[in-house]
Amino acid sequence: MLKYLNDRVKRLDVFDIGLIKWTVLFTGILVAKLFPQLLHLRYSALLVIIVILAIKPTYRYFLGK
Repeated sequence: MLKYLNDRVKRLDVFDIGLIKWTVLFTGILVAKLFPQLLHLRYSALLVIIVILAIKPTYRYFLGK
């Protein structure tokens, strides 16, 4: 299953990746509008969440295979 998905992702070009990024951005805005209490989180809490979510991809990009 993962091999199939990896083969599908390899078909994407730079423009497709850019569209995915914009989709994620606007999905985040939509979630913030639907749940405005999320906007009241402290910046430090958001920073901790961002760092935790970025650890594995950053590790794999720079050190992993």
